[in-house]
Amino acid sequence: MPRDLAYPKEEGNTVHRLSQRARYDLHTIHSIINNTTVLHVSFNAADSDQGPFPAILPMIGQMGSFSRPSAGLDDTLDCYLHGYVTSRLMRIAREDQGEGFPVTIAATRCDGFVLSLTPFSHSYNYRSAVLFGYATPVDDVEEKLWAMRLITESVIKGRWEQSRTPPESGELSSTTILRVRIVSGSGKIRDGEPHDDKKDLERTDVTSKVWTGVIPVWETLGAPVASGNNRVEEIPNHIRSFLDKVNDKNQAYAQEATRDA
Repeated sequence: MPRDLAYPKEEGNTVHRLSQRARYDLHTIHSIINNTTVLHVSFNAADSDQGPFPAILPMIGQMGSFSRPSAGLDDTLDCYLHGYVTSRLMRIAREDQGEGFPVTIAATRCDGFVLSLTPFSHSYNYRSAVLFGYATPVDDVEEKLWAMRLITESVIKGRWEQSRTPPESGELSSTTILRVRIVSGSGKIRDGEPHDDKKDLERTDVTSKVWTGVIPVWETLGAPVASGNNRVEEIPNHIRSFLDKVNDKNQAYAQEATRDA
């Protein structure tokens, strides 16, 4: 069973609007991060020519603990981000001489379109999470390889062992892994049916002509398409099993989220 560890509610991470949807437990927040294909990482760059605007980058990342590899999602974890060595975020993080470069990590999954009686009450079923932390480059080769495997396995489970590994020295030197020490975070989840106002529900002229409900939305992994250089005739089992598992899980969650608890 997941433990009850949670991020403390502070000024920066407390959800105020529709606070009943807020989540602060580590398991829920870390699960959203790890099940989101693309994370968005924002930061302020002092050397930026963008003026006052913060930067935001789409990145691949995963929650994990190098010192405690068996730690679960309900435990204190770091967020590992993968990037190219010369990218601005990686360079700035390396030049930082403090406790780490401050970043914000956001993840969102849409699980359904919620269609109500009025446009005002339309909504999405969704899962979202935001983490705040300090990023530092991983220089230890053992930890770097561990993090690269962690991130690779998050794309297709079993892929690390089923590809050419370990990476060559040139591949390692051109890749930067950032370890983000998380200090705060929160999540927000909306699921269930439309929640219309009583005044609209009592109007038969509206309820008799406006369809209401939820259109489930889920991410589907399609059939693999071989590359022109592929020499393996059969699609490997680790790919087939991963596709089936992810597609079944995504569909089941979206459909379950259409009903109120």
